[in-house]
Amino acid sequence: MTSREPRLEPVPIAQLRPTQITVGFREVAEKRHHWRKVAPRNAPEFLRHHMVPVILGPKERHYLIDHHHLALALHEEGVEQVLVTVVADLRAVLDDRRWCHPYDAKGRRCGFEEIPPSIADLEDDPFRSLAGELRRAGGYAKDITPYSEFLWADFLRRHLKRKDIATSFKVALGKALKLAKGEEAAYLPGWCGKVKE
Repeated sequence: MTSREPRLEPVPIAQLRPTQITVGFREVAEKRHHWRKVAPRNAPEFLRHHMVPVILGPKERHYLIDHHHLALALHEEGVEQVLVTVVADLRAVLDDRRWCHPYDAKGRRCGFEEIPPSIADLEDDPFRSLAGELRRAGGYAKDITPYSEFLWADFLRRHLKRKDIATSFKVALGKALKLAKGEEAAYLPGWCGKVKE
């Protein structure tokens, strides 16, 4: 099956299997903040419009292929279940179609066994948070390339220091915006072009 198929029954967030090792905790915090504003008046409607794409894998496990930040944010907010969209029903390795991202917070490839078994165990990658904010600030366009934000995170990781992000996220974002418009970033998905001088 390759078409997206909404599941009518909710799936417990705690049972969703991540397909990546890290997320940007800053981005998770922003999604939690948004949820707190929406939940009191419109939680069911929000959840209906934010189904989580998954691969149905071995032992009927649901493997997230996107929306890790949202799933973790909802989990931390005490939401127990989400609706899922089954992208494919596979009994094979998710890596074949680039539906997993087994890289750590330093951008190093890891074994699949290092991908945490639970959303609650995801690690922070500040460069992923910076890449997400960079896209929202117009540094690059949203793209359908799987894990495109992580490609941008790896690019930024090569040009900025982790302490730059910790010291001043705003200053780091300014540097990232300049880097994103340079020729060196032209190979990345969603690149918007060189800055005109």
